[in-house]
Amino acid sequence: MPDNAQQLLHLVIGGELEDLENVTFRDLEKVDIVGVFPSYASAFAAWKAKAHQTVDNAHMRYFIVHLHRLLDPGQDAKLAH
Repeated sequence: MPDNAQQLLHLVIGGELEDLENVTFRDLEKVDIVGVFPSYASAFAAWKAKAHQTVDNAHMRYFIVHLHRLLDPGQDAKLAH
């Protein structure tokens, strides 16, 4: 990534959910922390790979968390200008 590129961190996590109606993990000790990625595109690729590996388990879900929005909530507004 070039030195002047904006770093937009994304976290990919997943695990088995208690039910299909809520986002409550069945066992927090078994949550799969896939990794932190410098862009949405790289996070999406990791998410997609993990999601495809677990396609046979309907209760298994993976998520992309926009860490940059948590670390700097005003960042999206700054980027829009």
